[in-house]
Amino acid sequence: MRQLLLWLILLAGLIERVPAREAVSGTPHPRVLVSTDIGGTDPDDFQSMVHLLVYADRFDLEGLVHSPYGPGRSSHILQVIDLYGQDYPSLKSYSDRYPSPEALRKMTRQGALEDPGLAGYGRPTEGSRQIVDCARRPDPRPLYVLVWGGIEDLAQALHDAPDILPRLRVFFIGGPNKMWSVNAYNYIEENHPGLWMVESNSTYRGWFVGGDQSGDLGNSSFVAAHVAGKGALGTFFAGLLQGTIKMGDSPSVGFLLQGNPEDPSAAGGWGGRYVPVWEGRKTVFSRTPSESDQAEAFGVVEFALPVPEGMGPRHAARAIFDHRIPCPAEQDGRMLRFRFSPRDAKEWSYVIRSDFPELDGRTGRFRAVAPSPEKTGRASRSHPRWWTDCQDPSLAEGIHAGAGTVSRFREPYLRDFARRMLRCQAPFRPRETP
Repeated sequence: MRQLLLWLILLAGLIERVPAREAVSGTPHPRVLVSTDIGGTDPDDFQSMVHLLVYADRFDLEGLVHSPYGPGRSSHILQVIDLYGQDYPSLKSYSDRYPSPEALRKMTRQGALEDPGLAGYGRPTEGSRQIVDCARRPDPRPLYVLVWGGIEDLAQALHDAPDILPRLRVFFIGGPNKMWSVNAYNYIEENHPGLWMVESNSTYRGWFVGGDQSGDLGNSSFVAAHVAGKGALGTFFAGLLQGTIKMGDSPSVGFLLQGNPEDPSAAGGWGGRYVPVWEGRKTVFSRTPSESDQAEAFGVVEFALPVPEGMGPRHAARAIFDHRIPCPAEQDGRMLRFRFSPRDAKEWSYVIRSDFPELDGRTGRFRAVAPSPEKTGRASRSHPRWWTDCQDPSLAEGIHAGAGTVSRFREPYLRDFARRMLRCQAPFRPRETP
């Protein structure tokens, strides 16, 4: 009896310690490829990369792609991996599933560096090939592609290998990213309507807007209390954005951490709740619009204006929206075409700049508005597996539709993140047993 009692005590101690150090379970881990614009003008991707890596044992990471054609490069991904390498011994003591820094480096690729133009695709890149290669691996699990920046490499991959479409589950942090990648987005939407896609244009903002921000849950107080000084990754994170939380891309990771990823309309997920897209999200202007003309916010606006007499193929033109957002214009027969995606419901103005004098300086404007309830209440038949922000006002955070479906979980996902950051600070120490 004494021996049996001793074994029971030892077993109880072992069971008590299991939650602290995660064992490998039989539950399949999601296959994940991340496409990010890290290192560009928006440093929150650095924060989201830190968040991703401290949860890396929860996934099977297969690719890290630098996606846009802006100032960032894949070297910025490697920069965070180097920091991860410093914390790796401590992280690995908590779970054997953390990938090695070398494995992460080997899966890092550079993606598109050029605007593909109106076609929405151009030439294959290392990043687009990585998407294709991962999607074609003989694995019954789908490949979750988390797009944190430009969507050009995904568009290129679908163009080059349309057979991969059924294998993909795409979570696109849209909004401003959609605005900068409107041509690639337009290509995917028109040519691959069967794609499984979550398009988060405003819901993602709930990660850092609204919710419980009292005490140590504030955007700054949380970083000071639970991130700063927690290993190399925590120190790096705390030095970004003046020590405040943004992590605007992290809802795509939260979507896989808590909730039902196969059903974006389900409540209770850290990545938000979404509704099926509706028809008529694209507006085409065949003339210079005026203040009375309207288009849908976060939709696609295409301008098809007659080419002025005497303007030839050698002439260049671009439209500049709100004096800062350039959109290249291309000649399509006798039409001059360019696209834009308004990320805010407001009046947008543009001016055309061209080396053809009669075109240079032409202006126009239109108003972007929220879609009507009648429109959003009818699910698209042409895009049966495509979801976007819920337009219910009760689920918004201010002007950000759907953001309340994320912000309501602010405390649990930040508390969980705080526990994860402790893994960077000190190795796991099992409790001594009798």
